[in-house]
Amino acid sequence: MRQTNQTQVTEFFLLGLSDDQHTQQLLFILLLAVYLLTVLGNVLLMSLVLADSRLHTPMYFFLCNLSLADLCFSTNIIPQALAHLLSRKKVISFTRCAAQLLLFLIFGCSQCALLVAMSYDRYVAICNPPQYPGIMTWRLCVQMAAGSWTSGTVVSVVDTTFTLRRPYRGSNNVAHFFCEAPALLILASTDTRASEMAVFLMGVVVLLVPVSLILVSYGHIVVTVVRMKSAPGRLKAFSTCGSHLVMVILFYGSGIITYVTPKSSKEQKKLLSVFYAIVTPMLNPLIYSLRNKDVMGALRKIATRKFPR
Repeated sequence: MRQTNQTQVTEFFLLGLSDDQHTQQLLFILLLAVYLLTVLGNVLLMSLVLADSRLHTPMYFFLCNLSLADLCFSTNIIPQALAHLLSRKKVISFTRCAAQLLLFLIFGCSQCALLVAMSYDRYVAICNPPQYPGIMTWRLCVQMAAGSWTSGTVVSVVDTTFTLRRPYRGSNNVAHFFCEAPALLILASTDTRASEMAVFLMGVVVLLVPVSLILVSYGHIVVTVVRMKSAPGRLKAFSTCGSHLVMVILFYGSGIITYVTPKSSKEQKKLLSVFYAIVTPMLNPLIYSLRNKDVMGALRKIATRKFPR
């Protein structure tokens, strides 16, 4: 594991969330349960949307894209973290680390854009329902989803390039449980100010701009809901939008502190990454859809078909 100052690092040692063996065992059980719930929830949601024609709407189209991003996001990180919790040699090759960083950014940045598309869909549905079918056409939905994945890919390539183009010839101990740009840049053996500025600017574009658009959309939604005459309608809208907004704040808040706030400590950033890398992919299916009557109705319909009385 030792590297000389003249030798290019070929592998990294991931320090993980804890170096205590007992804590690692508990973390393994917890992460395994979280990952299984993440896979189950997101696969179930995508399967229900595909199986039930009543769910073939723009909202569930975007939710399917979000579930796919969540599933890939978690699969890129958690299985390796689980393997390292059971192994004494917690190493990852430079190539695998680069691939993990690239995929992490692709799926993470795509999620950010998809959340904006979903907030716009809810804005049109609640604030301008008569024109909703004419505005949220399938062509527009496909374009917004494709734009989300494309923008996520472009940003990830830029971030990964600026992070890994620096030489790594010193320490290879990464104070993290996966390969993430802020944790890797600390180990670069040359001046990283240009790379750190690029990561910061990408963080502003990917995090601050989208969350601003989302908050504006939900601001208009709140105003519209308050003006509703129907009390049940207000309650339903507030319940749905409130839970969505909680997830947005959790996901974007932890990401903004990690990528846009320079004074955050390494330990703080590592703990915050648990929220957007592990927790939110598990909670998204539950918060966004499995609490929804339409989704539960589709689930009961399929269950009745498979297991008739």
